[in-house]
Amino acid sequence: MSRRSLWSRLVWPVLGTLAVALALAAGGAWWWLERPLPLAAANAELSIEAGATPREIAQAWVDAGVQTSPLALYEWFRWSGQARRIRAGSYEIDAGTSPRQLLAKMVQGREALEQVRFIEGWTLRQLRAELTRAPGLEPTTAAWTQAELMAALGAPGQAAEGRFFPDTYVYSRGVSDLTVLRRAHRAMQQRLAAAWAARATDTPLQSADEALTLASIVEKETGQAADRGRIAGVFTNRLRIGMPLQTDPSVIYGLGAAFDGNLRKRDLLADTPYNTYTRAGLPPTPIALPGLASLQAATRPEPTRLLYFVARGDGSSAFSESLAEHNRAVNKHQRGRR
Repeated sequence: MSRRSLWSRLVWPVLGTLAVALALAAGGAWWWLERPLPLAAANAELSIEAGATPREIAQAWVDAGVQTSPLALYEWFRWSGQARRIRAGSYEIDAGTSPRQLLAKMVQGREALEQVRFIEGWTLRQLRAELTRAPGLEPTTAAWTQAELMAALGAPGQAAEGRFFPDTYVYSRGVSDLTVLRRAHRAMQQRLAAAWAARATDTPLQSADEALTLASIVEKETGQAADRGRIAGVFTNRLRIGMPLQTDPSVIYGLGAAFDGNLRKRDLLADTPYNTYTRAGLPPTPIALPGLASLQAATRPEPTRLLYFVARGDGSSAFSESLAEHNRAVNKHQRGRR
């Protein structure tokens, strides 16, 4: 038998078998890449730190509940040519996620996001309580004093009340609550600066900080959006002539935990820095988070000669120029008299 014949009889079958095995392996790999990864629970979450290696990331996914070989995941990351493009962040996959989809999610940076919402009119205490309930947020500042918080935000000595813009903030799981607060603080600075730059030329307010304080009062006093500019006009007129603002929300804020939901006459007579019945001018700090509309109303109020308003009971307010007219409105809307 010639050498060529021997080669054909011995080698070609081996090569054929090898080709079939390679084809089967390629098909198996393709099947694995497209098949949903088995999970230990309904979903799996992982926070990838900057600098983590592809091998470490593969093992971390398995530790997080992905029930597959960490070596298989690592080899897929490496073979794809995209291993170095995996981005740090917080990720979540569900039971329908394939290895191909998992890698695409990490390369594209499609993180698992959460959100927290701060509401117009909230106090700082309410805002911080909401932060403690926000899912996936590291409570870095939970035990900080207001002074420590503002120092960390680059505003040492500044009162914290009213300094955070009410809005919905989206964040990645595992980030510090300071990150969210920093964004809210910066947003308020920007909105306040814009409102102050567009202020009415005849405003009695002396600074953007005073505008923020007045805006917080307007926020708390406004029951219907249509009344906001007029309410701001009433308070602006009072500031202009030196008349006490006489706003209940400021008195209530000054009472703090002592307020039981019922504002009494003795509360209105008890002198505190926030009692706008006993003291003229603005209180020393904002009393709540004002929204954009209140910032704009405080800096550009509706031109008016009005000095009084009283709640009608339906969210709207009845406005008056004179005390006599105001007393009649109080009798009608709050005391049920005609």
